[in-house]
Amino acid sequence: MIDVALLGTGGMMPLPGRWLTSLLVRYNGSMMLVDCGEGTQITAKLMGWGFKNIDTILITHFHADHISGLPGMLLTIGNSDRTEPLRIIGPKGLKTVVSGLRTIAPELPFDIILEEIEGDTYERDVSGLKVDAIRLNHKVICYGYSFSLSRKGKFSRENAIAHDIPLKYWSVLQKQDSVVCEDGRVFTSDMVLGEERKGIKLCYITDTRPKDNIPSFIKGADLFICEGMYADMEKLQSVTEKKHMLFSEAAELAKAGEVKELWLTHYSPALVNPKAEVGVAREIFPNTRAASDRYNRTLKFEDDEGAV
Repeated sequence: MIDVALLGTGGMMPLPGRWLTSLLVRYNGSMMLVDCGEGTQITAKLMGWGFKNIDTILITHFHADHISGLPGMLLTIGNSDRTEPLRIIGPKGLKTVVSGLRTIAPELPFDIILEEIEGDTYERDVSGLKVDAIRLNHKVICYGYSFSLSRKGKFSRENAIAHDIPLKYWSVLQKQDSVVCEDGRVFTSDMVLGEERKGIKLCYITDTRPKDNIPSFIKGADLFICEGMYADMEKLQSVTEKKHMLFSEAAELAKAGEVKELWLTHYSPALVNPKAEVGVAREIFPNTRAASDRYNRTLKFEDDEGAV
């Protein structure tokens, strides 16, 4: 299972009761933070998940409301007694930006590994999760992220017996790819497992106009977190010029991507009560939530079958 906490839901500037948009993803004892605007460490502290286990920070783009809180966050992580290296992933130019921000956070008890994304897509395994990225359509280079957890097929007693696999290796082959028997025979996990089952998928898209590649990127996501600067269609020209999205546009993407649930975020400071206006999105995609700070959820597999 994957724990998800939307630490803040604001865009442009933090407000009383609404911190800037950032996401915390927790899996198997490790945490990943996506974006780190001003004051992110405050709402993270209120969330109560701690800081020491944040081992990766992903940055969507280099606008202040998404990265200006990084020096403070690094110091807070350092004060949590972390000594293991921390990885920061982001667009080209990351090394220059982080170097500048670290002028006010020069001494840390851990090393920082900087990884710049090149091109329109990106993929790697991070802390046990598969992380993908696609380039979005904003005024500066910006990426959206997807986090996936695959799930092996269900154990098949019939397959194990058919392959004459000794009982003592059945549970072993559910955890590792292969095993060598005493008589030299090699057994592989596909001999005891059925087809791969549905895993868990979380997607995070913010600061962009709608793009044709987004629905396929978010396809079938259990949770899609997407920006909605405004609900009012009269703001369409404004969001188009600033390369953001309306509630209805986020909902159209959720519908096209056939996701299970949509959380709206990154509201304009002028949008006082997003929950009162979420209806415009629900008309298009009913399972829409106007998220608020520290909205959280545990994403689980559809069933618990498969163990012996």
